[in-house]
Amino acid sequence: MMHTQWIQQLTALWHSTIPIAAQMGIRATDFDGDTLTTEADFAANQNLHGTMFAGSIYSHATLTGWGRVWLALQAQGLAGDIVLAEGQIHYRKPVTEAPQCRCTAQAVDLSALREGRNARVSLTVTLGQAARFEGRFVVLPVVPSEP
Repeated sequence: MMHTQWIQQLTALWHSTIPIAAQMGIRATDFDGDTLTTEADFAANQNLHGTMFAGSIYSHATLTGWGRVWLALQAQGLAGDIVLAEGQIHYRKPVTEAPQCRCTAQAVDLSALREGRNARVSLTVTLGQAARFEGRFVVLPVVPSEP
């Protein structure tokens, strides 16, 4: 199934282009066409209190949202450079076990890319009941390089 290939490619992309993603053990684990689920290595992200470091939670959530946009690009046969324009997180309780983030988006509007314009995508990522991340991502059109 295409979704299985995509989540494998996404994890490989993170690990090869964003070194901290590999160090944190972040990996895409499931995508059903709407919801992306990711996990991280709890031991690699603990703080001195034995809970997940807040910066790791933020990074994990950001990558999950970024990944959901990347999956939308794949599904729509488009290319673009994804950047986080704005992100806000609410930490509700400590994370004391293997973290799992989810990002659900039934439709990701990337139509502006087809017109050569930036596409803006707002997404919510949750880490169980522990954290809620609201992110606004921008997808920049890929400009063909000149010969």
